[in-house]
Amino acid sequence: MAAEEILKSEILCYHCGDNCKDKSIFLDEKIFCCSGCKTVYEILNQGELCTYYNFKQNPGISPKNFESKKFDYMDDAATINKLLEFKDDKISKITFFIPQMHCSSCIWLLENLFKLNPAITNSTVNFVRKELSVKYLHEKVSLKDVVVLISSIGYEPQINLDSAEKKIQKKSNKDLYYKVGVAGFCFGNIMMFSFPEYFSITVSDGLLKSFFGYLNLLLSLPVFFYSASDYFISAYKGLKKKIVNIDVPLSLGILVLFIRSVYELLFLSQAGYFDSLAGLVFFLLIGKILQEKTYDAMNFERDYKAYFPLSVTIKQNEIEKSIPVSNLMIGNRILIRQNEIVPADSILMNGDGFIDYSFVSGESHPVHKVSGEIIYAGGRQKSGLIELEVIKEVSQSYLTQLWNNDTFNKKV
Repeated sequence: MAAEEILKSEILCYHCGDNCKDKSIFLDEKIFCCSGCKTVYEILNQGELCTYYNFKQNPGISPKNFESKKFDYMDDAATINKLLEFKDDKISKITFFIPQMHCSSCIWLLENLFKLNPAITNSTVNFVRKELSVKYLHEKVSLKDVVVLISSIGYEPQINLDSAEKKIQKKSNKDLYYKVGVAGFCFGNIMMFSFPEYFSITVSDGLLKSFFGYLNLLLSLPVFFYSASDYFISAYKGLKKKIVNIDVPLSLGILVLFIRSVYELLFLSQAGYFDSLAGLVFFLLIGKILQEKTYDAMNFERDYKAYFPLSVTIKQNEIEKSIPVSNLMIGNRILIRQNEIVPADSILMNGDGFIDYSFVSGESHPVHKVSGEIIYAGGRQKSGLIELEVIKEVSQSYLTQLWNNDTFNKKV
């Protein structure tokens, strides 16, 4: 009975589904766990986006500890240019990584950002990669305002140092797609011209039969010399280094198919196996495209920058402001709040540090630090606010030296 009474007494937040301590925060007969959830509901209600709550019960994410001033570094023109993917006289485009994205309600809301701010012309979600591509009119809204808007509804983008300094442009291999197109076109036409052979239809006109055979040979030439060229080149390079790679047997199979088909056509007046040749190359290239997409989705190439924040709060003359981590200098006083990562080796000046070095050493138990002690880069503060003085640049910190150690760069 007691357990049932407890369950009945639980009050769930209308937005995120967390337990509410009481009914003190409410709006439109809806109860919220914190002011942040209430604010998100107000934003969605004003933008006529409350359909968001129809897709799933309590679909929201509580925007706890959200501070718009942490994005002040996005007023820096150099940082903006590093983050943007495209910019012209009117429109700018940027892609964010949104780790909080988890359901259809998230997709619907993030793709309707234009209703919250008309200056956002388009927003598209890639749910598999948890990415959000946004196009906006930079004359009417700044990048900082776009990020603040997305963060205010509970989807704060994860922007790190690596995404700005070493942004990887994912260019599609157009040459591979061209080869697939050529192989597919030739494969389809060769099959069409080979229908009499498939159904054992006797062609009385020998001239017509020869014509289709030579036509198939003509269509197989671009498949053999263009579409399959990568396999021959790879096999040649492997054999040159006395290595038998996977492309050697594939190249041998393609070569034998082509030679045998030409021999049968020229000397035996047979159709050959041009359709098998084109089909083999076509499906091999399709497999290569799928392989590349799988590798892209499972890309684990990271360095220390991929885990560091893009900005840090510094304190100058009792004034707090956010700057890019790349601009951090020795002697700067930085403020690290709960669950934030220390970006550079520093000395603790004020506050009690409880540092989680699991990212550096693998030990998750927080280490207590007092004023005057060194806190190494990569440590995560697990308690309250601390003030540090930077003693090494980001690129010279202990974590960076550890990451760049030759042990981690050995060639297998």
